[in-house]
Parts: sequence; C-alpha cells; structure tokens
Amino acid sequence: MPKAKKQTKTKKTISLKTPSLKLNSQQKLVLGSFLIILGVLFFIAFLSFLFTGQADQSTLTEFTSRDVDTKNWLSKLGAWISDLFIQRGFGIASFIFSGLIFLSGVYVLMDLNKAKLRKHWFWGILVVIWLSVFFGFFTHKNDSLSGVIGFEINSFFQDYIGKIGTVFLLAFAFISYLAIRFKFTPQRIASLFKSAKKEIKDDFNDEFVPIDNTHSEEAEAIKSAFEVDKDIQPTISNHSKLDTSTELNIEVEEPKIKTEIVTPKIEIEEPNVEIEVEDVKEELSETDNLANKLVEDFGQFDPTLELGNYKFPPLDLLKKYDNEGVTINQEELEENKNKIVETLNNYKIGIASIKATIGPTVTLYEIVPEAGIRISKIKNLEDDIALSLSALGIRIIAPIPGKGTIGIEVPNKNATIVSMRSVIASQKFQKTEMHLPIAIGKTISNETLVIDLAKMPHLLMAGATGQGKSVGLNAVLTSLLYKKHPAEVKFVLVDPKKVELTLFNKIERHYLAKLPDEAEAIITDNTKVIHTLNSLCIEMDNRYEMLKNALCRNIVEYNKKFKNRKLNPNEGHAYLPYIVLVVDEFADLIMTAGKEVETPVARLAQLARAIGIHLIIATQRPSVNVITGIIKANFPARIAFRVSSKIDSRTILDAGGADQLIGRGDMLYTQGNDMTRIQCAFVDTPEVEKIVDFIGAQKAYPDAYLLPEYVGEENGTSLDIDISDRDALFKDAAEIIVTAQQGSASLLQRKLKLGYNRAGRIIDQLEAAGIVGGFEGSKARQVLVPDLVALEELLENERQ
Repeated sequence: MPKAKKQTKTKKTISLKTPSLKLNSQQKLVLGSFLIILGVLFFIAFLSFLFTGQADQSTLTEFTSRDVDTKNWLSKLGAWISDLFIQRGFGIASFIFSGLIFLSGVYVLMDLNKAKLRKHWFWGILVVIWLSVFFGFFTHKNDSLSGVIGFEINSFFQDYIGKIGTVFLLAFAFISYLAIRFKFTPQRIASLFKSAKKEIKDDFNDEFVPIDNTHSEEAEAIKSAFEVDKDIQPTISNHSKLDTSTELNIEVEEPKIKTEIVTPKIEIEEPNVEIEVEDVKEELSETDNLANKLVEDFGQFDPTLELGNYKFPPLDLLKKYDNEGVTINQEELEENKNKIVETLNNYKIGIASIKATIGPTVTLYEIVPEAGIRISKIKNLEDDIALSLSALGIRIIAPIPGKGTIGIEVPNKNATIVSMRSVIASQKFQKTEMHLPIAIGKTISNETLVIDLAKMPHLLMAGATGQGKSVGLNAVLTSLLYKKHPAEVKFVLVDPKKVELTLFNKIERHYLAKLPDEAEAIITDNTKVIHTLNSLCIEMDNRYEMLKNALCRNIVEYNKKFKNRKLNPNEGHAYLPYIVLVVDEFADLIMTAGKEVETPVARLAQLARAIGIHLIIATQRPSVNVITGIIKANFPARIAFRVSSKIDSRTILDAGGADQLIGRGDMLYTQGNDMTRIQCAFVDTPEVEKIVDFIGAQKAYPDAYLLPEYVGEENGTSLDIDISDRDALFKDAAEIIVTAQQGSASLLQRKLKLGYNRAGRIIDQLEAAGIVGGFEGSKARQVLVPDLVALEELLENERQ
C-alpha cells in the first residue's frame, strides 16, 4: 500500500511541473549566464563586422566549408550573424539587440520584474526600426549603416511622400517616442528652459555679490555655534531629528557663507612666487650661444637649399600593370590542399588542420600535424609533395618560426606582377621615418616590405644569372630616388658589365659620387674600382675624424648638430650625405683583383656604418672564394635569388631554400634571424629611363660629389735602381717583354724559368729603366718600348 501511494505522488508531481514555466535557481543561473554571454558575443561579432565585413563577404557562401578563412573575430558564425543583422537587417542599430539580450540575461539572473524587461524589448525594437530608417535616408542599398530593411522602408516612404515627407514623418515618430516613453509635455519642456535660465542667472549674481562685513560676522557666529554643537553632540544620547535638520538647513540656506569664509584668502599674496619659479639655467658656452643666435636669426641649416626647387619623381613615371594584385583561385587552392593531404596520408601522416595564405607568386599552406608525427618525416617528403603537385619547386618550413605549424610554399599557376609603383605608392613607404628606406617587394601575405639600409647596415645580393639581381638593384636605387633629396644621399656605382647601371649617368651631378678628374662617375675599370674603394676608406677615416672633433657617435647626431649650427664649417665641418656603394658583379672584381678589392670592402663593411657609408654587393657566383668568410661576417642582411644548388644557397644564407625558388624575382630575405620569402618589385628599363630623365632635366650641382684623391702604393715604387745592381737576366727579360709587348712577371717566370720574387724584381728594374709602365692591379704593365731597335738605343744611352 505505501508503495502505491508513492507511485501516485510521483505521477502528481510530474503532472504539475510539466506545464510550469517557472525556473528554479540553477536554471536561472544557466539561462541568465547564457544570455549575458550571448549578448557579449553578438556585440563582438557586430563590432568586428565594422572592420572585417567587406573582407568576409566572399566567404559567406562557403559557410559549410572548413577550409575557408574568415576575418571576423568570431569566425564564420560571427560573420554570418553580423551579415544577417547589420548588412541584411537593420544596420548599426542592430547593436541594440546585443544590449537587449545582455539586459535579458541580467534580469533572469537577478530575478527582476519581467514586465519591465518586456517594455525594454518593445521600445528597443521601435528604436532599432527608427534608427535604421533614419540612417537609410543617407545611405545606399548595400551600406551597412542602415541595412537592407532600413533602406527599403525609407525608399518606400520616399516613393509615396517624398524626402520632405519622410523627414517630417521621422521627426513625428521621434516626438511621439519622447512623449509616450518619457512623458514629455510642452509644459515640462518650458519648465526645463525656465529652470536652466534661472540657474544661469543665480550663478551670475553669486559671482558678483558684494562682500558685506555683516555677512562675515554672521558667518563667524554661525561657524562658532556649529563648532559648539559639534563638540556637544557626542555627549547627547538622544539627539533629535529636528536639531539635525536645523543644522543642515543653516548650511543650505547660507550659500554665501562659504564664499565669505574663503574671501580672506584674497588678501594672501605671493609676490615672490614668480621669482622662485624662474629656474637658473645652465650657463651656455660661447659656441652654443652663437649657434642659438644663428638658428634664431637664420633658422636651421638646410642642406637641400642649393637645390631648393628640386622635385621628386611622380608616381606616373612608373608603370601600372593590369594583372596586379592577388587573385584567389578557389579551385587551385582546393586541388592543392587535397593533393597535400593525400600525399601525407600515403605516408601515414595525419593533418589536424590546414590554412592557406595567398601571395603574388606563392601560396603558403600552414598545416598542423596530428600528435606524435615527427617533423623530419614531413621535411623529407619535399620532393614527393612537389611531384604530386606538379610544381616547379616547393619549399617546406618545418616548423614556421613563432608558430606551431609547418609551412609548405607552393608556386601559383598564374603569378601576378608586383609593380614598383604599387610598393612606392604604399602608405608603409610613403609615411616611413627610415633614414634609407627601400621598398623591395611584397611578402607572401601581400604586404609591402620596406627595409632600412641604414639599419642593415650592408646588403649582400646573390643568385644565378637572369633571376632578378639587376632588377633588384634598380628597385633599391629607385626607392632611394623617390624618397631622398640629392643633398641627402650619394651613390658610388660599380658596373663591371658596363651595361646595367649606365642609365644613371644622367643623374651624375645630382646623386652620383666619383674620384676627382674622372670623366665618368659610373666605374667600369677594375683599376679605378680599387682606387675608389681605397678613396672611400680615406673618406671614412676623414668622417670619423670629424665625428671625433664634434663629439658625436654617428652620422645622425653629427648632421643634427651641424643643422643646429653648432659646428663651424671653417674648422673643417660639413653636412655629410649618406654614401651607398653599389657593386653589380662582385665576382668579377674578386677574380681579377682579389685581395686588393676584398681588403677595402671588408674594412668598409666593418667600420663605415656609423658614418653613413653603406654597401650593396651583388654577385651571380655565390661561391666561397667570392663570398668569403670576412665578407659574410659583415653582411648580416642578405637577399638570395634562385640558385642552382643547395651548396650555393647555404653559401648565401647559411641555410637551404634558395634552390627551391621559382625565379623571376622570387627571393629570400634575411637580416640575421628569420627568412622571409618576397616577390621583388619589378621596375623595367623604360621606367628607370623616365625617372633619370625627369631628375636629369632639373637644376643640378656644378659637379658630382667628389671623393678624396687616392694615390696608390704602386705609384711609390723606388725607381732609383742602380744599373750595376741589375739582374744578370735583365737584358734577356727586356727583350722578351718588348717582343711580346706584355709586361708581366708571369711571362718572365715561364720564359726564363724564374721564381716569382726574382721575376718581380726584374719587372721593377724594367720599370726603373723606363721599359714598362707602372703597376695596374691585375693587368699586365704597359710596354713603353715599341721594338728591339728602340730597346738597344735605350740601353746604349744608359751605358753612356
């Protein structure tokens, strides 16, 4: 029997609870927390839509695909909800919905009156509709300010009652809202204006009330009485409410008391404050006083004043290509993704997720392998993945520095051009504060890469023939021409190939530097290269001496002092422009001149950065005898174009990867840490011609920037060799040299079977005798005697 009663009670309980909508405490906590969090999430999604809405439009149709990447802070669901409420709904007024949802959560959580909540929802929805229609008056159909609903309602009203009628209708709705929601009446509005006017009038009278001694006496009396009451109050156990109110009324009814009590402070004067505030300035030196006076009278020194009307090249000189920008090929992305996943699955390598970043030339697929997969196993599948993708060459980054992913770089089937115009026009380049900014190209994420040559401080470029080195050098020079005034930077151009940099001859008197008495500024002769490098070393030493005398550590501090007229030109000081040495083919110099080139280059690379001399060296032969250890140690910033072998890649970058590039400006850039893959900006020869023609047509300096004169050690050879001290084979050697018309020690070594030292001494004796000319680096000496008859006459005259 008890058992039957128990069953009956159970059934009764279930029947009572089923229709009930009342929530218990736990349910209120769960529902309230859910609504609060939902309101916050709606707000975050709507806020993100204002910044990422345009970028996510193309992804809304691919909502079910997990491979589509959205920019919204709440990913795909956030992008879809934001588009539904804002773009297709009520515009930015939809933010009110997030507030209403949040408020509903608070009401449920705190168990507040639900009738008020329903009122909030009713009026909130009306406000949303009104704001949406109001903003629709100023927007277009696809604008997220009003949304589609607001725009369509507004258009409906304008079709039937016109714009003026719509304005009055909105105004009527607003007035009705104030009247019904906040109980506004004409009398209330009038009273508000009257009370505001009265407050202004009272404040004005209080500011100009006359000071009365009677008031002061009354204030003192009241103050003393108040103090007495304050002292007595702790002793009274039953203090009446009436007394308290009386005391409070005294303070409220005498607003002027406080003013009069404070008035004695008006008599307190501090005449010495100004004298104390005047701080004693440190006594300036005579030089500083003179510098400040000069700056005050004439302003700072302006190095650009001599070419004050100089105009930088306009962007119109650079070509704009039709196929610029990144194009997304969804089919290619899907196909590559499937092939990568399939290839890895064949080797029992599972993938947790995969993400694609599309660049102008290459797409980066970032994969997260499943737990327990060895990275080296994926790295070893580089060739297998390349085979499955039928790609020109892929590069695996395992792992990507700073990320817990593995990168697979796959060339795009249709590469896009990165024009020089696009990188020069970018805000990153136009607004840069760098000293020597270079817009080199765009990264895989399609961001313009701007690097500062002054911070590098030197740049080494290498790669196989025809892979983009000369275009890269032109991009570097073009960047500096677009950003730096001729007074601020000078170029020393070395072009052993004689055809790559000759275009820049037209800006010789604007931007180029050269040795004194040289006909051309662009250096093509190896002997002159040696002289120029040594001249730059002299310039470096001179500049360091100037910095030492000026008590400065670098060129920036020195030029700042000089501009502030703190350095006297009569003491040898001058404004120092940056000097950029550009060598287009370094391997040729090393092969022909060897140590004579390597030594000054290494010295400049080690020391010259502080005084504004920076080196850019390019070579198509990245071997260890060209890019030696001394060179590499002083060139932390390196650019590698495509090379033929991994050995060459390691020579340039100390790592592999350059052998997997696809050419045509595809390169790897490193500045001593991570490597960045970049598509070099393309600047064609006609574009360079237009730029140098534009600059060359303007007013220029009288001459190119002159480097210090260099006298080689070979010119100091002792020529006073006694005839009696001549080698026994002197005459035989002279006849061989004159007959061959080639003055080289190696020729004498072969013909007379001599050692190098003896052959070198005989060459010096022949120079002293006037038979051969002076030392010319790796070249054979010039033979000054035309034939054997002339040689006999010369030797006969010496005997006499």
